[in-house]
Amino acid sequence: MWNERYNEAEYVFGTEPNDFLRQVFENIPAGGKVLCLAEGEGRNAVFLAEQGYKVTAMDLSEVGLNKALKLASDKGVDIKIEVADLADYQFGEAQWDGIVSIWAHLPESVRQYVHAQITPALKPAGVFILEAYTEQQLTMEAVGGPPATQKERFESLAILRTELADLEEVIGTEKLRMISEGKRHQGLSAVVQYLGQKKH
Repeated sequence: MWNERYNEAEYVFGTEPNDFLRQVFENIPAGGKVLCLAEGEGRNAVFLAEQGYKVTAMDLSEVGLNKALKLASDKGVDIKIEVADLADYQFGEAQWDGIVSIWAHLPESVRQYVHAQITPALKPAGVFILEAYTEQQLTMEAVGGPPATQKERFESLAILRTELADLEEVIGTEKLRMISEGKRHQGLSAVVQYLGQKKH
């Protein structure tokens, strides 16, 4: 599905980074190693590389990641890519200064598997940055988020606080905000924003 969605010249979600990531990326230790989950066409990975981070972009879609490489080349930065499925992805131990999850809407079992690996995979003082749609998005007129048939893929602050309890919450909020990211994310949207830090 994602290969088909990304198989066009246009960047489906645009080439600018996510607003929340742009606001909080400096919480990631400077120059550190960052893993971007379900990174698609690479806009967030490329932005972080421009800020001096060593970035690995992983996604299920080879088509999307090839566009990420092109975007990186166009911007004059290097990123690593990894075609992989989060359902069985191994994050490693104390590998990352930052892990970024922007709109990575997963089935419940996969989400729990991923979240269980976040804290062990972070280095001390490393951070996890997430923005996702909440179920309230189904009542909004905006474009974006899982369909009503996939309600389990929505996230909430309660879920994050439970599944990421080992992290120290720096930012945790559910809010409505205007989003303009390519043609697939547009309008006043219901989101959860989270930033957690691994304790020293």
